[in-house]
Amino acid sequence: MPGVTRYLAFLFSSVCRRSPRLRRTLWREWYQFLARVYPRRDWGFMNYGFADADAGEVPLEERDEPDRYFIQLYHHVATLFPVEGRDVLEVGSGRGGGAEYVARYLRPRGTTGVDLAPNAVALARRRYRTSGLRFAVGNAEALPFPDESFDAVINVESSHCYPSMDRFLAQVRRVLRPGGHFQYADFRAAPRIPALERCLSRCGLELVEKRDITANVVEGLDHNDARNRERIRRLVHAPLVSSFLEFAGVHGSRVYEEFRTRESVYMSCLMRKGRTGRER
Repeated sequence: MPGVTRYLAFLFSSVCRRSPRLRRTLWREWYQFLARVYPRRDWGFMNYGFADADAGEVPLEERDEPDRYFIQLYHHVATLFPVEGRDVLEVGSGRGGGAEYVARYLRPRGTTGVDLAPNAVALARRRYRTSGLRFAVGNAEALPFPDESFDAVINVESSHCYPSMDRFLAQVRRVLRPGGHFQYADFRAAPRIPALERCLSRCGLELVEKRDITANVVEGLDHNDARNRERIRRLVHAPLVSSFLEFAGVHGSRVYEEFRTRESVYMSCLMRKGRTGRER
């Protein structure tokens, strides 16, 4: 079964590379399926996690401790520039846990999460009722918001699903107010990192900070390994367990090994829109 799982993962990746539009459809249907079949209230995050020994642990309420390393990835991204008192948009908000963390802990004026999967948006709306937080269905390449609507756009481990990074970044620039920030983290296969960097360099936003956080993500996966395995084996239908273990990046999975050996690289960056918004 592990061999079959790896083959299916390879096939999925190959199809996605050959057809960007099909990539978007496949990912949407995958997240639609997860939200419909596994609407667990204690499953609000779907990222690989983050740990930073130098920065220490983020202070959390007891109820949030089980999701510590998933939350710490959001904390890393959302604090690249302070969001307190600002209007924040998360693109690719998924099941809603990250947007809710930002809204509850970081004191923005308002937080909007937008996602392509209607089931995931409905799940987030049912679960989270935090003041100033809302969720909407929308396409990252055609965001359903007026120009200059937000002070910050956050995007965590989502852009690898998009057909066009250039179109997404154009939308980010459009909805950001002058002086606003794009706060980003995601991974690519190592040979594709230069192409991602070229997209970032030509999008009309100023690069303020860039960081390779692959080691931090591997450490987050290490911390989450036992919990991910236990939760998957307890909650997931038996025929899907191997696929879910691969998807979660547990030890021995292709996902984990590619991060560990740096065949895949995870980066974060902070970018700023100029005060005039007319730099390019």
